[in-house]
Amino acid sequence: MSEEIMNIVDRSRAALKQIENYSQEQVDALVKIIGKVVFDNAELFARLAVEESGMGNYEDKLKKKYGKSRILWHSLKGKQSVGILSRNEVTGITEIAKPVGVVGAVQPCTNPIVTPMANAMAAIKGRNTIVVTPHPRTASCTKLFVDMVHDAWKHLAPPDDILLCVENPTIESTGELMKLVDVVVATGGPGMVKAAYSSGKPSFGVGPGNVQCVFDSDIDIAEAVSMVITGRTFDNGIICSGEQSIIMPAAMRADVEKELKAQGVHIIDSAEEKAALAAYTFPNSHISKDVVGQPIASIAAASGVSIPEGTKIIAVSVDNDDTDSVFRKEKMFNSVALFSYDSFDQAVEIVNHNLSMEGKGHSVSIHSHNTDHIEQLGSSVKASRVMVNAVSATTTGGSFNNGLGPTSTLGCGSWGNNSISENFTYKHLLNITRVAMPLKDAVVPSDEELWG
Repeated sequence: MSEEIMNIVDRSRAALKQIENYSQEQVDALVKIIGKVVFDNAELFARLAVEESGMGNYEDKLKKKYGKSRILWHSLKGKQSVGILSRNEVTGITEIAKPVGVVGAVQPCTNPIVTPMANAMAAIKGRNTIVVTPHPRTASCTKLFVDMVHDAWKHLAPPDDILLCVENPTIESTGELMKLVDVVVATGGPGMVKAAYSSGKPSFGVGPGNVQCVFDSDIDIAEAVSMVITGRTFDNGIICSGEQSIIMPAAMRADVEKELKAQGVHIIDSAEEKAALAAYTFPNSHISKDVVGQPIASIAAASGVSIPEGTKIIAVSVDNDDTDSVFRKEKMFNSVALFSYDSFDQAVEIVNHNLSMEGKGHSVSIHSHNTDHIEQLGSSVKASRVMVNAVSATTTGGSFNNGLGPTSTLGCGSWGNNSISENFTYKHLLNITRVAMPLKDAVVPSDEELWG
């Protein structure tokens, strides 16, 4: 065990004792500042995130920092997380919040500012301390974020060690950290998530995305296409909740394709172009790291696929009989797969087959005004979230326009080998003591009443 990791966890644990009696007001003042630092410095952080990661684009990273800092603080503001949470006169149960302890949070290079911001806000909301371990590729901007939070906290005089950053992260040091902390939050690739669950500590991980998007027959095609393009192109396609397909009624296909082309989507149908794109983007059937978050023009050029100038997305037509197509998987660049269905049951089958290849447990999307179809999809797919008539990429992690918990960590349930099937929030970082009072008027039923 390295001395650096043991020291940083010891410091975090000492700080935990210093804040164990903080009031709700003290906690909330700290949490607010974390979000405000990102909001106030969004331009700097967006630029650094692009420069260090080499992924995504400045404009969307800027939107993400402005948007997520606002929605996170809005969701946490006024929420009780210290002391008595509730008293239930009917059940006689009083719930009292306690910290879970030192949180170790593994950060992805695709989201080096927003994920540590969200994790830190969730952890400190519950009077926990947190050690973030960034991806080595983006360690500098994550460390800068932590240092700037410390500076902004000075007037409140909290112990700086309630939020710490591993400065020289490695795979080995991250593994060591996960064994020493009390709770692990792992937002990253499947290998890192598996390591978190193997650490021997309670862990919250995520699964890969592969959001299948169903078009119903009653929609405004132009509006739905616009939403898919917005979601698929956001941050050059690196968002795990970004739309990956359009599964449409066969009778609507010509109209949908016409609208796709009108809105800047290039559709490839030929076997030669599909093979060329697949060979470059999915060598050995696994996505190439060289295409993740890269501009679609450069991907097309490297693949040998000719696209018009100004193309936003490459859409690939996939035959329903081509059950092993790599384009059924998560594409972390600006591309979608196109499928047709004759019945809504068949649409659900396509969704489930694609999720079985990758992304099971994450999320699906539907554009529809048919409640029966929406609920059928929700009842029939192995996904933790069904996004309705929305831009999945920017709303699955919580939005002012839906009731999902704002987060950057999306649980995928047992389907995705995760411990939760909901959005990870501060509530998952609370230990709750339940005080059970005797019920004054409790009635014990007779055996005849029970079993008769």
